[in-house]
Amino acid sequence: MLRRSLCVATIVSLALSMTATGAEEWKSLFNGKDLTGWKAIDGSIESWKVESGLLYCSGGGGGWLSTTEPYANFELELQFRVPPGGNSGVFLRAPHEGNPAFAGMEIQVLDDAAPEYAQLQPFQYCGSLYGIAAPKVRVSKKADEWQKLHIVCNGRQVQVTLNDTQIVDTNLDAHPDQEGPHPGIKRSSGFIGLQNHGTRLDFRNIRLRTLP
Repeated sequence: MLRRSLCVATIVSLALSMTATGAEEWKSLFNGKDLTGWKAIDGSIESWKVESGLLYCSGGGGGWLSTTEPYANFELELQFRVPPGGNSGVFLRAPHEGNPAFAGMEIQVLDDAAPEYAQLQPFQYCGSLYGIAAPKVRVSKKADEWQKLHIVCNGRQVQVTLNDTQIVDTNLDAHPDQEGPHPGIKRSSGFIGLQNHGTRLDFRNIRLRTLP
C-alpha cells in the first residue's frame, strides 16, 4: 500500500510539475502598472497611458508602441476594446524603420460596423492579416465591447483567432504577389507593436510565449 501511495504521489507531482512548466512558458508583456518593456516609435510616448490595469492609446501623436525585445516564432494573446469608429493594429515581426504595417505585418483592429469603413476591402477588416489575408468569417463584436485576439506566428504560418473563432490560417509563401508592397512577409523576426491610428484604443491581458 505504501509503494502504491508513493507511486501515485510521484505521478501527481510530475503532473503538477508539467502544469507549472507549461504555465511558465507564457509571459506577460504588460505589467498593468507602467510601460516597462515597451517604447514609442515615430510618435509620442505621451499618447500611451496606463490606468486601472489597462494600456490605452489616447489618440494623436501617431507612430506605434513597440516591445523592446524582438520575437521570431510565438503565440500572442490580448484583449482589445475599440470605440465607435476605432482603428488600430497589432504589428508582428516589425522593424523599427519604415511603416510597420508593410515593413513588418499587421493584424487589423477595427470597428467593422462603423459606416466610414463600409467600403473597405475584405483584407482590411478586423482580424485580417492586413492587405494579405482576409478573415474567413467576420466575428468582430460591437464597439465598446472587449474582444479576444489570439495570434500564432510560427515560421511561415500565421493564424488568427478572434473571439474564439479561427479566421485566418495562411502560409506567407502563398502570397508572392504581396512581397512587393508587403516586404515584411519575408521577415523571420522583429518587434511586436500596437498602432496609434489616431483613435482611443484599450488593451489588456497581453501575454506571449515563444515557440521553437
